[in-house]
Amino acid sequence: MKRILTFLLTIFTLQAFAAGAPPDPYGELTHPVAILLITIAFGLLIAIIVLGNTVISAIDIFRDRMKKLPLVLLLLAAGHGAFAQEAEAAVEKVSQPVVAGLSDTTFYMLLTVVGLEILVLLFLLQALRILTGITRKKKEKVAKAAVPGKPRITWMERLNKTRSLDAESEEEVDLGHDYDGIRELNNPTPPWWRWAFYLSIVFGVIYIWRYHISETAPLQLQELAIADAKAAEAKAAYLKNSANNIDENNVKLLTEAADIGAGQKMFATNCAACHGPEGQGLVGPNLTDKFWLHGGKVNEVFSTIKYGVPDKGMKSWKDDFSPKQIAQLCAYIHSIKGTTPANPKAPEGAEVTE
Repeated sequence: MKRILTFLLTIFTLQAFAAGAPPDPYGELTHPVAILLITIAFGLLIAIIVLGNTVISAIDIFRDRMKKLPLVLLLLAAGHGAFAQEAEAAVEKVSQPVVAGLSDTTFYMLLTVVGLEILVLLFLLQALRILTGITRKKKEKVAKAAVPGKPRITWMERLNKTRSLDAESEEEVDLGHDYDGIRELNNPTPPWWRWAFYLSIVFGVIYIWRYHISETAPLQLQELAIADAKAAEAKAAYLKNSANNIDENNVKLLTEAADIGAGQKMFATNCAACHGPEGQGLVGPNLTDKFWLHGGKVNEVFSTIKYGVPDKGMKSWKDDFSPKQIAQLCAYIHSIKGTTPANPKAPEGAEVTE
């Protein structure tokens, strides 16, 4: 018993140095994940102590077989230290902690302790199987099964741990329950089914912890909200880029109040000096009547603003306004058609009816 405890203490000390554990991690050990891992590690430690004591008792019978056991355990400890160093190097590459509120060093240290204890436990189990002759008994059982006259065990029966029964073998699995002449035989659940059931329990615990307790991963509705937010960002970026692809060939009349308001602000700042604050016309023509010098359709107004009319003194605005802004100007100009401002300028150009 003392040898087992000394060995475990040595292993944990080596692991702590290899994983770079902080000297005072008690502040983080109150984290729920840390408490869970420590509880698992403590339970495994108890199992190791009990099983180790059993193995030590069996060593007296098979002492010659266990001469290499300390060497194997030391090699396991050395390999564990190398694993801990690799885990620490991998942690340094991660910018965000794996578990919120718990440093990666402490998290991986606890995981390493649990993993090491599982390896030691498996090793002790195998050693106990060898010491108690379980492996030898299995071999003898397989040899007996191959005796001529016995039914051959198929791979499906091996997978499900079942076998074909005859009158003699039925007596071995008879549970002694008789219901109106129907006997109940021992028909255990197949191993693969039991392991799948155990794995589903482990998966359920991890799922509940990750999604409902620690909340380190989004639920379905949260994933939907995240996807909607990303789609909205992508849509906004697309619209922003597509807005600058407008030209006189594909421009459409904008009817949103925000677009008309933006066009009104640009008109008051840049166009009112020539066309009047209400579009009634000053140096430039009246924009509120039905007469147009260069066309009154949306694409024609867009082209006039974009390229200007140098012969009439109107500059090109394509270097001052984006295509979207020119489209907004067109929307505002279209909105003031048919209004009656004070002192309108006389009609110029040809009448345009829409």
